[in-house]
Amino acid sequence: MQGYILNFAKVKDEDLIVTILANSKLYTAYRFYGLRHSQINIGYKIDFELEHSIKSKIPRLRDILHLHESWLFDTQKCFIWQQFIKLLYKHLKDITECGEFYFNLLETISIKLQKQNPKRAIIEAYLELLEFEGRLNQEFKCFICDKNIDDNIAITRGFLKAHQNCIYSTTTFTKTTIEELFKLKNSFFLTDKQCETLWNIISEGL
Repeated sequence: MQGYILNFAKVKDEDLIVTILANSKLYTAYRFYGLRHSQINIGYKIDFELEHSIKSKIPRLRDILHLHESWLFDTQKCFIWQQFIKLLYKHLKDITECGEFYFNLLETISIKLQKQNPKRAIIEAYLELLEFEGRLNQEFKCFICDKNIDDNIAITRGFLKAHQNCIYSTTTFTKTTIEELFKLKNSFFLTDKQCETLWNIISEGL
């Protein structure tokens, strides 16, 4: 079985409770500390086995094989990837069955990170996530005052649209920019500053 490590927590000594996102499910497993063991880290993709026992409700994580991507050695890409993984864990931690979408989304990001700017890859993935969850609102209405927005659109958490004055934002986007971004889910026409703004919004929570 293959999956991405979303979270781990130390228990007694060096033992770990590990949360893994596999093809369509979140698994929580126990990893015993030993003299010979694979490194566990957030965002790593692994091949693994789960050993079930009648003595424990949590299966044991074993036979771990790292499926390394070359971009993991790029400090910036690895850091941003792990930040997104932490956000995704908080977003999914209360469920077990989640379908294939989230695993496939991480697979897509991983491929893009081989060549693409990490923040742009995450922005595009987040738009896909919002659409999948039915939260990508295409209407140009301010979520604060419920009035139409003609231009100078401010974006806030969840990529909700608002008037600049309604949320006291210092950064705005043109209507055309947001229309294209939400429709195409592609960041190629965004400036680096705009990408930084959107990345900071994503960092507040999915």
